Amino acid sequence: MALSVLYPREGFLRAPPFTANVPPLSVPCHTGPEADSVSVVPPELAATICQARIGGSFWAPRPSFGRPIILALCSRVSAQAAEPFVSGLMRRFPAQALLLVTAAANHGARRLARRTGIAEILLPADPHGLLDHAEEIHQLGPGDIAILGALRGLPTRWYARPQDTDGHVLTSQDIRTGLAQACRYVDPFTGMPATLAATIDLLLLWKDILTQNRKIALCGGMSLWKRRRMARFFSSAPGHPPFGNRVSAAVRASLAHGGTQAIAAWATRIPHRLETTIRREEVPLWRVEDGFVRSVGLGSDLRTPASIILDKRGIYYDPRQPSDLEHILATTLFDDRIRQRARTIIDRLIRDGISKYGRSAGGGSRPDWPAQTSRTVILVPGQVADDLSVRCGGGEIQGNLALLQAVRERNPAAFVIYRPHPDVDAGHREGRLDDAIIRRYADHVSRGGAITAAVSHVDEVHTLTSLAGFEALLRGVKVVTYGVPFYAGWGLTIDRGIIPARRNRTLTIEELAAGTLLIYPRYLDPVTELPCPLETLLSRLGDEKLWRPTPLMRVRRLQGRMKTLIAAGRRRQAYKNQGSERPA
Repeated sequence: MALSVLYPREGFLRAPPFTANVPPLSVPCHTGPEADSVSVVPPELAATICQARIGGSFWAPRPSFGRPIILALCSRVSAQAAEPFVSGLMRRFPAQALLLVTAAANHGARRLARRTGIAEILLPADPHGLLDHAEEIHQLGPGDIAILGALRGLPTRWYARPQDTDGHVLTSQDIRTGLAQACRYVDPFTGMPATLAATIDLLLLWKDILTQNRKIALCGGMSLWKRRRMARFFSSAPGHPPFGNRVSAAVRASLAHGGTQAIAAWATRIPHRLETTIRREEVPLWRVEDGFVRSVGLGSDLRTPASIILDKRGIYYDPRQPSDLEHILATTLFDDRIRQRARTIIDRLIRDGISKYGRSAGGGSRPDWPAQTSRTVILVPGQVADDLSVRCGGGEIQGNLALLQAVRERNPAAFVIYRPHPDVDAGHREGRLDDAIIRRYADHVSRGGAITAAVSHVDEVHTLTSLAGFEALLRGVKVVTYGVPFYAGWGLTIDRGIIPARRNRTLTIEELAAGTLLIYPRYLDPVTELPCPLETLLSRLGDEKLWRPTPLMRVRRLQGRMKTLIAAGRRRQAYKNQGSERPA
């Protein structure tokens, strides 16, 4: 028997319907080269398929009942053709023990089930749920149930034709051989050949995301311009949770599911009344934020994110309470595989000059300040004044001016560089300092270019809670924290702030990167709009066509420039009214 005939045309390992046109992950290999270099899939990979409950339509509704003997029909088998198959098995088993599994569109087979008194379940249905009740499998034509049943070790017979009386006994060895030799695997993001192991890893990622998304009753606090992208991040395959901003509607949506379904809300746009009501009603609140490798372009320019965070405990920038990231960093047993993957990611970020808002071809270019031979060069990254990471994690120091003063006081002989936050410089956020004030404490004001270039040419980075501190750690630069950012307290930074006692573990930079970049965030491929690993997004960052400014972004940038000019004019007028000199 050719093992390829067991596998459905759409592939046994396939993607949930995140979008209308999901690329294939695997296809039967009737002709052509083998998909994998091994002749038989290792038992541990086969066990992962069963234990993780992937394969087939694993995302489909779980059946509400089962029977010990499953009769599974290929969707293309007519009732006339199926009748000999069903009749033959009815002579061997009582009708009440049988369960006919067929496609909803196969009306003839459904009439056959009703005529013979056999229970029926219509596909799509979760095949793993069906097999939980099964003791024996009989499959007519290609299908997922026989493959999964044999992998589980259940007695399984496969029938090529309805007239076959005994069928072909399938074993786990047959399926493991077929997975290696009779299927080829495809990377859905590139269309290039993939390994079975990589395909399984991707399905594990998708199943985890899908499981979480189906626990969300409503998405709140999300601007209209980003909702389409958020719907992709929170796809329940098919569909997505509804969006809404009314507190009462959010709580009702959760209580409609017994209070077990969560409200996923943008962390910076959660009204106090919502938090109060949620605590009273004991409704789960999950916080959403931008990821650490977000996009090419600023969020304040209305560039939709390609990475987000969904935190069920708190949020990474608020050290006053635990967060999922803190829990990951404190408890995860990082193995060699993920440490090596993190090392590869770090090297790639450095090589390509990648930061939160994209990549810079000039990541290694000279910065815009004079070279220093005898003075320690310290970079102080500015932050948004009203940013929650400053308000929650800044500690005693609140604001850019106070940070600059503290850095200069502790380092009187250093060459201090201040770099304004890009959102502030663009006129979208608060926290702008006049250059005249900055130069009382800093030797240079750095603007333009990538933050990665600046970080790579300094001796130290001193920061409240800026992500620039994390990017400096990745590049081996000394980091001093004055607040409590997520990367402080793990033995990699010099910390001036009060670190929570929860952070009582020493990490390597690879472990910090693995937790922060590989485990904690979600990534979305901007081409296929499918959840993806970080490596896929990093590849997309180099495609300029994907990141061209939209008309809305151009308007937003113009608005920011106008706000900056108006603010500068008001400052000049204020100086004039006070009889002071204009700032340089």
